[in-house]
Amino acid sequence: MRRTFLFGLALVGSAVLSLAQSATAQTPTEIKIDWATYNPVSLILKEDRLLEQRLSGTTVRWVQSAGSNKALEFLNAGSLDFGSTAGAAALLARINGNPVRAVYVYSKPEWTALVARPATGIRTPEDLRGRRIAVTRGTDPHIFLVRALASVGLTERDVRLVLLQHADGRAALAAGQVDAWAGLDPLMARAELEDGAGLVFRRPDWNTYGTLLASDSIATRHPAAVEAVIAAYEEARRRAVADPKRLADLLARAARIDAAVADRQLTRTDLSNPRLDAAVVETIQAAGLALQQVGVIEPQVDVAATVAALIQPAWTARLAQR
Repeated sequence: MRRTFLFGLALVGSAVLSLAQSATAQTPTEIKIDWATYNPVSLILKEDRLLEQRLSGTTVRWVQSAGSNKALEFLNAGSLDFGSTAGAAALLARINGNPVRAVYVYSKPEWTALVARPATGIRTPEDLRGRRIAVTRGTDPHIFLVRALASVGLTERDVRLVLLQHADGRAALAAGQVDAWAGLDPLMARAELEDGAGLVFRRPDWNTYGTLLASDSIATRHPAAVEAVIAAYEEARRRAVADPKRLADLLARAARIDAAVADRQLTRTDLSNPRLDAAVVETIQAAGLALQQVGVIEPQVDVAATVAALIQPAWTARLAQR
Protein backbone atom coordinates (compact mmCIF):
# COMPACT_ATOMS: atom_id res chain seq x y z
CA MET A 1 0.00 0.00 0.00
CA ARG A 2 2.85 2.35 0.83
CA ARG A 3 4.42 1.67 -2.58
CA THR A 4 1.07 2.32 -4.23
CA PHE A 5 0.68 5.56 -2.31
CA LEU A 6 4.17 6.74 -3.25
CA PHE A 7 3.57 5.74 -6.85
CA GLY A 8 0.37 7.78 -6.82
CA LEU A 9 2.21 10.79 -5.43
CA ALA A 10 4.79 10.41 -8.17
CA LEU A 11 2.06 10.39 -10.79
CA VAL A 12 0.46 13.51 -9.29
CA GLY A 13 3.84 15.24 -9.14
CA SER A 14 4.54 14.30 -12.73
CA ALA A 15 1.16 15.64 -13.82
CA VAL A 16 1.72 18.91 -11.95
CA LEU A 17 5.17 19.25 -13.51
CA SER A 18 3.72 18.53 -16.95
CA LEU A 19 1.03 21.17 -16.47
CA ALA A 20 3.59 23.67 -15.27
CA GLN A 21 5.80 22.98 -18.27
CA SER A 22 2.79 23.30 -20.59
CA ALA A 23 1.83 26.62 -18.99
CA THR A 24 5.39 27.86 -19.35
CA ALA A 25 5.39 26.83 -23.01
CA GLN A 26 2.20 28.82 -23.60
CA THR A 27 3.10 31.96 -21.63
CA PRO A 28 6.69 33.12 -22.06
CA THR A 29 8.11 35.29 -19.31
CA GLU A 30 9.16 37.93 -21.85
CA ILE A 31 8.11 39.00 -25.34
CA LYS A 32 10.33 41.22 -27.46
CA ILE A 33 8.34 43.15 -30.07
CA ASP A 34 9.14 46.11 -32.29
CA TRP A 35 7.51 49.39 -33.14
CA ALA A 36 8.19 51.37 -36.28
CA THR A 37 7.06 54.60 -37.86
CA TYR A 38 6.37 52.68 -41.10
CA ASN A 39 3.95 50.55 -39.05
CA PRO A 40 1.54 53.12 -37.58
CA VAL A 41 -0.64 50.47 -35.93
CA SER A 42 2.31 49.55 -33.72
CA LEU A 43 2.26 53.07 -32.29
CA ILE A 44 -1.24 52.63 -30.88
CA LEU A 45 -0.38 49.11 -29.71
CA LYS A 46 2.54 50.51 -27.72
CA GLU A 47 0.89 53.72 -26.54
CA ASP A 48 -2.25 52.00 -25.20
CA ARG A 49 -0.35 49.05 -23.66
CA LEU A 50 -2.78 46.65 -25.28
CA LEU A 51 -0.34 43.75 -25.32
CA GLU A 52 0.65 44.29 -21.70
CA GLN A 53 -3.04 44.07 -20.76
CA ARG A 54 -3.45 40.74 -22.54
CA LEU A 55 -0.23 39.25 -21.21
CA SER A 56 -0.23 40.53 -17.63
CA GLY A 57 2.29 37.93 -16.47
CA THR A 58 4.70 38.57 -19.31
CA THR A 59 7.26 41.35 -19.63
CA VAL A 60 6.86 43.17 -22.96
CA ARG A 61 10.07 44.71 -24.26
CA TRP A 62 9.77 47.27 -27.08
CA VAL A 63 12.47 47.75 -29.71
CA GLN A 64 12.37 50.32 -32.51
CA SER A 65 13.00 49.04 -36.02
CA ALA A 66 14.46 51.57 -38.47
CA GLY A 67 13.58 49.41 -41.48
CA SER A 68 12.68 45.88 -42.55
CA ASN A 69 16.37 45.00 -42.68
CA LYS A 70 16.81 45.91 -39.01
CA ALA A 71 13.67 44.05 -37.93
CA LEU A 72 14.86 40.95 -39.79
CA GLU A 73 18.35 41.28 -38.34
CA PHE A 74 16.89 41.48 -34.83
CA LEU A 75 14.58 38.50 -35.46
CA ASN A 76 17.45 36.40 -36.77
CA ALA A 77 19.59 37.27 -33.75
CA GLY A 78 16.81 36.53 -31.25
CA SER A 79 16.60 40.19 -30.21
CA LEU A 80 12.96 40.23 -31.37
CA ASP A 81 10.16 37.69 -31.23
CA PHE A 82 7.87 39.81 -33.43
CA GLY A 83 9.00 42.31 -36.07
CA SER A 84 7.48 44.67 -38.64
CA THR A 85 8.64 44.15 -42.22
CA ALA A 86 7.56 44.37 -45.81
CA GLY A 87 6.33 41.11 -47.28
CA ALA A 88 8.96 40.87 -50.02
CA ALA A 89 11.78 41.60 -47.58
CA ALA A 90 10.45 38.80 -45.38
CA LEU A 91 10.48 36.47 -48.38
CA LEU A 92 14.12 37.22 -49.15
CA ALA A 93 14.99 36.67 -45.51
CA ARG A 94 13.22 33.31 -45.47
CA ILE A 95 15.06 32.27 -48.64
CA ASN A 96 18.33 33.21 -46.96
CA GLY A 97 17.60 31.02 -43.94
CA ASN A 98 16.03 33.49 -41.50
CA PRO A 99 13.43 31.35 -39.65
CA VAL A 100 10.44 33.70 -39.68
CA ARG A 101 6.79 33.41 -40.59
CA ALA A 102 4.09 36.01 -41.26
CA VAL A 103 1.21 35.99 -38.78
CA TYR A 104 -0.62 39.28 -39.45
CA VAL A 105 -1.01 42.16 -41.92
CA TYR A 106 -0.67 45.59 -40.32
CA SER A 107 -1.11 47.62 -43.52
CA LYS A 108 -1.42 47.69 -47.28
CA PRO A 109 0.78 50.70 -48.01
CA GLU A 110 2.22 52.62 -50.87
CA TRP A 111 5.23 53.34 -48.73
CA THR A 112 7.95 53.36 -51.35
CA ALA A 113 8.70 55.11 -54.63
CA LEU A 114 11.75 56.53 -56.38
CA VAL A 115 12.42 60.04 -55.12
CA ALA A 116 14.55 62.74 -56.75
CA ARG A 117 15.15 66.48 -56.60
CA PRO A 118 13.83 68.47 -59.59
CA ALA A 119 17.30 69.86 -60.34
CA THR A 120 18.62 66.39 -61.20
CA GLY A 121 16.38 66.11 -64.25
CA ILE A 122 15.42 62.58 -63.26
CA ARG A 123 11.91 61.82 -64.46
CA THR A 124 11.86 58.08 -65.20
CA PRO A 125 13.87 54.95 -64.28
CA GLU A 126 15.81 55.33 -67.56
CA ASP A 127 17.29 58.55 -66.19
CA LEU A 128 18.95 56.65 -63.33
CA ARG A 129 21.74 55.20 -65.47
CA GLY A 130 25.07 56.15 -63.93
CA ARG A 131 23.40 58.10 -61.12
CA ARG A 132 24.01 57.86 -57.37
CA ILE A 133 21.02 56.28 -55.62
CA ALA A 134 20.61 55.97 -51.86
CA VAL A 135 19.03 52.69 -50.78
CA THR A 136 18.70 50.39 -47.77
CA ARG A 137 19.44 46.81 -48.79
CA GLY A 138 16.97 44.09 -47.86
CA THR A 139 13.93 46.37 -47.70
CA ASP A 140 10.89 47.00 -49.88
CA PRO A 141 12.44 50.22 -51.28
CA HIS A 142 15.48 48.21 -52.39
CA ILE A 143 13.28 45.60 -54.03
CA PHE A 144 11.22 48.37 -55.63
CA LEU A 145 14.40 49.93 -57.05
CA VAL A 146 15.56 46.61 -58.51
CA ARG A 147 12.19 46.11 -60.21
CA ALA A 148 12.13 49.71 -61.48
CA LEU A 149 15.57 49.31 -63.05
CA ALA A 150 14.61 45.96 -64.57
CA SER A 151 11.49 47.49 -66.11
CA VAL A 152 13.75 49.54 -68.43
CA GLY A 153 16.45 46.91 -68.95
CA LEU A 154 18.84 48.18 -66.28
CA THR A 155 20.42 46.46 -63.28
CA GLU A 156 22.22 47.61 -60.15
CA ARG A 157 25.46 47.50 -62.17
CA ASP A 158 24.15 50.38 -64.30
CA VAL A 159 23.82 52.75 -61.32
CA ARG A 160 25.91 53.76 -58.33
CA LEU A 161 24.31 52.51 -55.13
CA VAL A 162 24.97 54.39 -51.90
CA LEU A 163 24.02 52.09 -49.02
CA LEU A 164 22.37 54.05 -46.22
CA GLN A 165 19.61 53.58 -43.69
CA HIS A 166 16.36 55.22 -44.75
CA ALA A 167 16.75 58.42 -42.70
CA ASP A 168 20.29 58.91 -43.93
CA GLY A 169 19.16 58.32 -47.51
CA ARG A 170 16.61 61.10 -47.25
CA ALA A 171 19.21 63.42 -45.72
CA ALA A 172 21.72 62.60 -48.47
CA LEU A 173 19.11 63.40 -51.11
CA ALA A 174 18.27 66.74 -49.50
CA ALA A 175 21.98 67.61 -49.26
CA GLY A 176 22.61 66.76 -52.91
CA GLN A 177 24.97 63.92 -52.03
CA VAL A 178 22.92 61.48 -54.11
CA ASP A 179 20.78 62.00 -57.21
CA ALA A 180 17.88 59.77 -56.20
CA TRP A 181 16.64 57.76 -53.27
CA ALA A 182 14.53 54.62 -52.93
CA GLY A 183 12.24 56.22 -50.39
CA LEU A 184 10.21 55.01 -47.43
CA ASP A 185 7.38 56.79 -45.60
CA PRO A 186 7.16 58.86 -43.49
CA LEU A 187 10.60 60.05 -44.60
CA MET A 188 9.41 60.04 -48.21
CA ALA A 189 6.53 62.34 -47.32
CA ARG A 190 8.99 64.65 -45.54
CA ALA A 191 11.16 64.75 -48.66
CA GLU A 192 8.12 65.81 -50.68
CA LEU A 193 6.76 68.45 -48.32
CA GLU A 194 9.93 69.79 -46.70
CA ASP A 195 12.69 69.27 -49.28
CA GLY A 196 10.77 69.85 -52.51
CA ALA A 197 11.61 66.38 -53.81
CA GLY A 198 9.29 64.55 -56.17
CA LEU A 199 8.13 60.96 -56.55
CA VAL A 200 9.49 60.28 -60.02
CA PHE A 201 8.39 56.65 -60.31
CA ARG A 202 5.44 55.04 -58.55
CA ARG A 203 3.89 51.59 -58.77
CA PRO A 204 1.47 51.06 -55.84
CA ASP A 205 0.99 47.37 -56.69
CA TRP A 206 4.73 46.73 -56.29
CA ASN A 207 4.58 47.76 -52.62
CA THR A 208 4.27 44.50 -50.72
CA TYR A 209 2.12 44.33 -47.63
CA GLY A 210 3.24 45.33 -44.16
CA THR A 211 3.55 41.97 -42.42
CA LEU A 212 4.05 41.20 -38.77
CA LEU A 213 6.59 38.40 -38.50
CA ALA A 214 7.08 35.94 -35.68
CA SER A 215 10.15 33.84 -35.17
CA ASP A 216 9.58 30.16 -35.88
CA SER A 217 10.64 29.49 -32.30
CA ILE A 218 7.92 31.52 -30.62
CA ALA A 219 5.27 30.46 -33.13
CA THR A 220 6.02 26.79 -32.44
CA ARG A 221 6.62 26.94 -28.68
CA HIS A 222 4.16 29.70 -27.70
CA PRO A 223 1.17 29.73 -30.06
CA ALA A 224 -1.02 31.28 -27.36
CA ALA A 225 1.37 34.22 -27.17
CA VAL A 226 1.14 34.68 -30.94
CA GLU A 227 -2.65 34.70 -30.69
CA ALA A 228 -2.47 37.29 -27.91
CA VAL A 229 -0.24 39.53 -30.04
CA ILE A 230 -2.61 39.22 -32.99
CA ALA A 231 -5.62 40.03 -30.81
CA ALA A 232 -3.85 43.08 -29.38
CA TYR A 233 -2.86 44.20 -32.88
CA GLU A 234 -6.47 43.85 -33.99
CA GLU A 235 -7.64 46.09 -31.18
CA ALA A 236 -4.97 48.63 -32.10
CA ARG A 237 -5.93 48.49 -35.79
CA ARG A 238 -9.60 49.06 -34.99
CA ARG A 239 -8.68 52.06 -32.86
CA ALA A 240 -6.49 53.41 -35.68
CA VAL A 241 -9.32 53.10 -38.21
CA ALA A 242 -11.85 54.66 -35.82
CA ASP A 243 -9.68 57.66 -34.90
CA PRO A 244 -7.40 58.67 -37.80
CA LYS A 245 -6.59 62.04 -36.23
CA ARG A 246 -5.19 60.40 -33.11
CA LEU A 247 -3.21 58.01 -35.30
CA ALA A 248 -1.75 60.94 -37.24
CA ASP A 249 -0.87 62.72 -33.99
CA LEU A 250 0.90 59.63 -32.63
CA LEU A 251 2.79 59.19 -35.89
CA ALA A 252 3.84 62.85 -35.97
CA ARG A 253 5.13 62.60 -32.40
CA ALA A 254 6.93 59.26 -32.84
CA ALA A 255 8.57 60.22 -36.13
CA ARG A 256 9.14 63.85 -35.08
CA ILE A 257 7.37 65.15 -38.16
CA ASP A 258 4.74 67.76 -38.89
CA ALA A 259 1.10 66.77 -38.92
CA ALA A 260 0.95 67.42 -42.68
CA VAL A 261 3.70 64.88 -43.25
CA ALA A 262 1.93 62.28 -41.11
CA ASP A 263 -1.30 62.93 -43.02
CA ARG A 264 0.52 62.45 -46.34
CA GLN A 265 1.85 59.07 -45.22
CA LEU A 266 -1.51 57.91 -43.93
CA THR A 267 -3.32 58.83 -47.15
CA ARG A 268 -1.11 56.16 -48.77
CA THR A 269 -1.71 53.58 -46.01
CA ASP A 270 -4.69 51.20 -46.11
CA LEU A 271 -5.44 49.66 -42.71
CA SER A 272 -8.72 47.98 -43.65
CA ASN A 273 -7.69 44.33 -44.02
CA PRO A 274 -5.55 42.41 -41.50
CA ARG A 275 -5.84 39.01 -43.16
CA LEU A 276 -3.08 36.99 -44.78
CA ASP A 277 -5.32 36.28 -47.75
CA ALA A 278 -4.80 35.32 -51.38
CA ALA A 279 -4.00 38.90 -52.40
CA VAL A 280 -1.09 38.99 -49.93
CA VAL A 281 0.24 35.68 -51.22
CA GLU A 282 -0.06 36.78 -54.85
CA THR A 283 1.65 40.15 -54.28
CA ILE A 284 4.61 38.72 -52.39
CA GLN A 285 4.97 35.82 -54.81
CA ALA A 286 4.91 38.20 -57.78
CA ALA A 287 7.68 40.26 -56.18
CA GLY A 288 9.71 37.09 -55.61
CA LEU A 289 9.32 35.92 -59.19
CA ALA A 290 10.28 39.36 -60.50
CA LEU A 291 13.42 39.30 -58.37
CA GLN A 292 14.19 35.81 -59.60
CA GLN A 293 13.95 36.97 -63.20
CA VAL A 294 16.60 39.63 -62.63
CA GLY A 295 18.92 37.30 -60.69
CA VAL A 296 18.42 38.56 -57.14
CA ILE A 297 16.90 35.21 -56.21
CA GLU A 298 18.70 32.10 -57.44
CA PRO A 299 16.90 30.15 -60.20
CA GLN A 300 16.76 26.93 -58.17
CA VAL A 301 14.70 28.56 -55.39
CA ASP A 302 11.06 27.48 -55.31
CA VAL A 303 9.48 30.87 -54.72
CA ALA A 304 5.92 29.54 -54.35
CA ALA A 305 6.99 26.96 -51.76
CA THR A 306 8.94 29.56 -49.79
CA VAL A 307 5.96 31.93 -49.80
CA ALA A 308 3.80 29.05 -48.51
CA ALA A 309 6.30 28.45 -45.69
CA LEU A 310 6.46 32.15 -44.87
CA ILE A 311 2.76 33.00 -44.83
CA GLN A 312 0.55 31.35 -42.23
CA PRO A 313 -3.06 32.28 -43.21
CA ALA A 314 -4.60 30.29 -40.35
CA TRP A 315 -3.49 32.91 -37.82
CA THR A 316 -5.79 35.56 -39.35
CA ALA A 317 -8.53 33.41 -40.91
CA ARG A 318 -11.11 34.48 -38.32
CA LEU A 319 -10.39 38.20 -38.55
CA ALA A 320 -12.85 40.53 -40.28
CA GLN A 321 -12.05 43.27 -42.76
CA ARG A 322 -13.13 46.73 -41.62
